[in-house]
Amino acid sequence: MRFQPAESTVPEVDMTPMIDIVFQLLTFFMMITNFENLKADERVKLPDDSRAKPPLVSRERDLMLNVGFERDTEGNKTNPAALLFLAGEQMPVLQCAPFLNREKRLFNDLGIDPKEITVVIRADSEVPTGEIQELIKLCQQQASGNVGGFQKFALKAKSERDAQ
Repeated sequence: MRFQPAESTVPEVDMTPMIDIVFQLLTFFMMITNFENLKADERVKLPDDSRAKPPLVSRERDLMLNVGFERDTEGNKTNPAALLFLAGEQMPVLQCAPFLNREKRLFNDLGIDPKEITVVIRADSEVPTGEIQELIKLCQQQASGNVGGFQKFALKAKSERDAQ
């Protein structure tokens, strides 16, 4: 009696459940990622402050303003004028009134009172204090119009814990 050799079959693995799990994990991690740091501009070197601490309650609505200098690869200033860095744009700090008015209109169109928006200012440690004060005045006055301007402000600094 002759035996015929059985054909070896390689088991095939169904990859569909594996792909589903990978997409679910990807979606999960995208949803829990903190995107607040994406508003930060790496050209701004925050000052160190031992009293700096994160807010106790996270802000739902804020407007992030990054104020700093153009720097070369070694960190040296290439231009002595402080600039406002905005989503790929940059402009002199004291010429940002059109931007502030545009943001105010956007919040009004969304039904949000600009008085409820916290303006978070991330200023380079070398920016003169007077320029930051003028920026705050611009936020309060130039954006005010009939409805009212921005009234809540927060300044960012590096804490000792962040420096480690």
